[in-house]
Amino acid sequence: MDEAYNAFRAAVGSLADQWIATGLPSRQGLDEAAGNLACLRERLRVNGIWDQSPAMVTATLDDGLGQGLAIIEKFAVSVGIRSIRLGLMQTPEAVIDACRRHQPNYLGLTILQFDTEDDLTCIASQLPRKTRIVAGGPVFAGDPDFAGRTGTHFAAKNVAHFLKFMLDAVC
Repeated sequence: MDEAYNAFRAAVGSLADQWIATGLPSRQGLDEAAGNLACLRERLRVNGIWDQSPAMVTATLDDGLGQGLAIIEKFAVSVGIRSIRLGLMQTPEAVIDACRRHQPNYLGLTILQFDTEDDLTCIASQLPRKTRIVAGGPVFAGDPDFAGRTGTHFAAKNVAHFLKFMLDAVC
């Protein structure tokens, strides 16, 4: 691993650790931090936090606003993930089809309602073998077993936890 790559990983890790310890900044602060990471990545001339950039399909099943998803997408791109955005209020069939076509390393979802359990379980059972579900939303805090029942590989409490998960991921 070269010095620039390690410096970028350290900057991402430090930012995530700070937010886990002190809480997230405002939406404007999050946007600024994502932009700063993207600028640092360019200045250091690294692909991201991995040698080879992974791909992630993103979508919501039951979220018509997508504020959380927008933040995750922004940080995913900032740390070097190739993001394929499906958009809001997607059907399980559309998500499964996109994952089969694109063969991403990750499927990033926001889940707001408990009534998506069957849809998420269906998606998890039909994904390509290499695709891992990384999801967030209030259902995971409201029901700690929801992720396990639905086949979700990682439930991120917020973007800081998403970044820590990605730092530990092997792509």
